Amino acid sequence: MIRYVAGIVFLIGLSLNVVVTESRNVLKLPSEVSRFFDADESNVGHDDDDSVGTRWAILLAGSNGYWNYRHQADICHAYQLLKKGGLKDENIVVFMYDDIANNEENPRQGVIINSPHGEDVYKGVPKDYTGDDVTVNNFFAALLGNKTALTGGSGKVVDSGPNDHIFIFYSDHGGPGVLGMPTNPYLYANDLIEVLKKKHASGTYKSLVFYLEACESGSIFEGLLPEGLNIYATTASNADESSWGTYCPGEYPSPPIEYETCLGDLYSISWMEDSEKHNLQTESLKQQYHLVKERTASGNPTYGSHVMQYGDVHLSKDTLFLYMGTNPANDNYTFMDDNSLQVSKAVNQRDADLVHFWYKFQKAPEGSVRKTEAQKQLNEAISHRMHLDNSIALIGKLLFGIKKGPEVLSYVRPAGQPLVDDWDCLKSYVRTFETHCGSLSQYGMKHMRSVANICNAGIKMEQMVEASAQACPSVPSNTWSSLHMGTRSQTDANNNEMLNNAIVHEIDPITEEVHTRNDQVSSPQTSRRTGDEQTPNDDDEINDGVKVAGSDLAEILEMLENQQLAIS
Repeated sequence: MIRYVAGIVFLIGLSLNVVVTESRNVLKLPSEVSRFFDADESNVGHDDDDSVGTRWAILLAGSNGYWNYRHQADICHAYQLLKKGGLKDENIVVFMYDDIANNEENPRQGVIINSPHGEDVYKGVPKDYTGDDVTVNNFFAALLGNKTALTGGSGKVVDSGPNDHIFIFYSDHGGPGVLGMPTNPYLYANDLIEVLKKKHASGTYKSLVFYLEACESGSIFEGLLPEGLNIYATTASNADESSWGTYCPGEYPSPPIEYETCLGDLYSISWMEDSEKHNLQTESLKQQYHLVKERTASGNPTYGSHVMQYGDVHLSKDTLFLYMGTNPANDNYTFMDDNSLQVSKAVNQRDADLVHFWYKFQKAPEGSVRKTEAQKQLNEAISHRMHLDNSIALIGKLLFGIKKGPEVLSYVRPAGQPLVDDWDCLKSYVRTFETHCGSLSQYGMKHMRSVANICNAGIKMEQMVEASAQACPSVPSNTWSSLHMGTRSQTDANNNEMLNNAIVHEIDPITEEVHTRNDQVSSPQTSRRTGDEQTPNDDDEINDGVKVAGSDLAEILEMLENQQLAIS
């Protein structure tokens, strides 16, 4: 009887210590009880102290421009999270262009926020690599611990040892097989994988976790990242879909009224806001992956993406603590397997710049310089998009024919296969396109799959040169098309242009065929066939690209208009 009463008293006492706060589905338990209940598989084999090795982190925002505010906000927020988790500045390497906090467009000078009611995340962030020092070369050198390969910056690198744990977080635009950078060249998937393999071969880490925010980010690891490197990666989207910005004007929740830009990215704020709610000694990578996956999908395929995982998935049983530390203020908060994160509406990453320009235009006083500037920015961005879409579509039709061209360019390989067989071909054909048609820039990275498919189809360089030259008689003069915004270095551009000029004058029968096809396609006199062989007028087919671009543009403008109506 005494044992029975004592048992009841114990259970009542324990229940009084269970508090559900703000409907977050988070249990607040005495530390001793928390350790007892958290002795599950996610903690097996891991100590709760730093004796397991040093934690290292690389945080990289790959963009610049105020319209890309959210990427640097993501990175600054991640720094604050790791700092509160106990990581030292000497072990956190930060790459960010640093043109946001003090930008004239920023309504809170010297401050960056990552959520509508968030605190300043910019304060105290190390400026390791800023401006033109944010390069692929410096990123690779920092990861490999190779100080001699650095150019500029603080000189800080990941000087890790065999028992250490490394966390990498990258946030920016991307495309199939490529990640953006604010400087030339962009970062290609195969180069990143080779560097990760080299890091593993050096024996200078125990495990590495890579969180990647970008459109088509799954393509960076799909079919490329092997098991056995002790690397676990999660991505904001699969290999053939966009990722999403959030806390955007006109959406819910929206930023403070004075902001005309998205404050964060959906995948990024999801993992960080989750990490801020828990004692990370009790939450595993796997548990966070599932919560972030659910929130990023948003329960609506129109406004969300599929978070993916790659590499050594068995590492997902590790606690987040191993890589991020944990905030002592959360010691009494343990993880519950239920998503307490709010669902946020989102904007396609590639449309976030248009949202910024649109709201800047709408809010500017009539007749003001600011309104004129915003209108010019919006017009140039839209014009650049239409130019790229039409140019790629026309190249496809020149190379493969009017009917087959769109099918070849849009083909998506089965899951598990890499984007392209020959990465050197992809890089050289992108350089060829940019030489004749101007920079792909952040929007044009969406067309990387089209160029990859041209390579996979066995198209020769001289054919690609001739098709690009015909599709783009001249490069548009606006800022977006500038080769400074492209995927290659200026040296590559000069060399490639000389090569192209030489090849163009050596027209062989294959390029003559392209000429003939182009003449047929361009002829306004071509007639429609009749009967079973009836096809649309060829001239209409060539303009089909313009119609598609116009349709996409109409949808974008309608979206922006609806957002404006929603907040007016």
